[in-house]
Amino acid sequence: MGKTVESYRMALEDEIHRWSGFAKALRSEDREAFEALMDACRSYASAGSNATQPVLFEPMVISILLSQQKKIMRLEKALDAKRQAQTS
Repeated sequence: MGKTVESYRMALEDEIHRWSGFAKALRSEDREAFEALMDACRSYASAGSNATQPVLFEPMVISILLSQQKKIMRLEKALDAKRQAQTS
C-alpha cells in the first residue's frame, strides 16, 4: 500500500509550526499580527483543502489575502457610511 497523505489541516499546522522560530523572533505586536495571519489560514482550511495545490504555502497566502481583503472592504463600507452620515 502507498503512503497516506496527511490532511490539509494537519499539513497546515505543520507548516505553521515550521514558522514558530520566526514568530518567536518578532516583537510582541508583530507576533500578534503574525498569529492573526495564521488564524486566517486556519479559517479557510476547508477551502484550502479543496484547492488541491501541490504547494501548501499558496493556499495559505490566498487565505491571508482573502482575510485582508474582507477587512479592507468592511472598513471601506464603514468609512463610506460615516461620510454619508456626516454629509446628511
